[in-house]
Amino acid sequence: MRKQIAYIVTFLLMAFAFPLSASEQSSGEEGSFNPKETIFAHLLDGYGWELPFSHEHKIPLPVIVRDYKGDWHLFMSHKLDHGKEYNGFYIAQEGPNKGKVEGVDNTGNRYRPLDLSITKNVLALIIAALVCAWCVFSVAHWYKKRQFKAPKKGVGAIEFLIEFVYTGVIKSTLGDKAPRFAPYLLTVFFFILLMNLLGLIVIFPGGANLTGNIAVTMVLALCTFIVVNVRGTKEYWKEIFWPDVPLWLKFPLPIMPLIEIFGVFTKPAALMVRLFANMMGGHMIILSLISLIFIFGALGAVVVGATTVISVLFSLFMLLIDTLVSFIQAYVFTMLSTLFIALAQVDGHHEGKMEKVDK
Repeated sequence: MRKQIAYIVTFLLMAFAFPLSASEQSSGEEGSFNPKETIFAHLLDGYGWELPFSHEHKIPLPVIVRDYKGDWHLFMSHKLDHGKEYNGFYIAQEGPNKGKVEGVDNTGNRYRPLDLSITKNVLALIIAALVCAWCVFSVAHWYKKRQFKAPKKGVGAIEFLIEFVYTGVIKSTLGDKAPRFAPYLLTVFFFILLMNLLGLIVIFPGGANLTGNIAVTMVLALCTFIVVNVRGTKEYWKEIFWPDVPLWLKFPLPIMPLIEIFGVFTKPAALMVRLFANMMGGHMIILSLISLIFIFGALGAVVVGATTVISVLFSLFMLLIDTLVSFIQAYVFTMLSTLFIALAQVDGHHEGKMEKVDK
């Protein structure tokens, strides 16, 4: 029952936050609700953190930019809110740098400065990393103090997830090599899981759509790519450049080596797109369902009432599904990363022994 209440409260907070943002959009020059701008305003990165009950006021974040002269500037993002300009910098409202900080030089030309600002996504990444570290070290601290006593409550839940992923995925796939790669794979699992769950929470420190940002999933996939290929065995690289296929498939035309090399890059690309598409899709569906309330707002109170009930029910259902997907996507990313690492740990000598035993 407590879980259902928590989900309902979270959804209501989101429902309150969204209409307030929509009302601001509708109070513009056109006087109409723009679902595209409103949805992407919630999904994309920003220089401030939106408050759930007032999108007019944001939690300001540090803006760190380097101008065309090479001088660094540090100030808070509220100085650029509502189209303001500060020290020659402003947030672009249109063009290729829309939503990003731009500057104006002495000749009046616009330019994109070197931007190292602590944006919403950057701060959310830091928070997710700190929470991930706290979860792991809490388990270590428990056993350091109580040794072999079974943990309870939150620590017990974290240990259950560690045991589930390590035993069911990592050890069963990598065997005796599991301890070597377990630290990375478990970190990836908890980091992705926490980013997914924090993205479903409306109020600070949640609400950032991290895994729905392809730059974040690209870095995660790149980490797996590096681990797979740097720690790959000689047999793994031999199978890529000189696979065990008929000679005419690799010489004089290197058909199979090209396919194998292509596969080296498509595996992390699949990890990147899979996580990004699933998490972005879940957020967009929920926001689109809520948008229906405002899209049908001009058709009368009866239509608005019916649309509100349907949208809220379906959005609540999708929020529950998205919570489940958060666990599934973290698990799938870890599982596929484990499989790719296992494929790169192939040993031809041991493989030959296994064939003899089978015979």
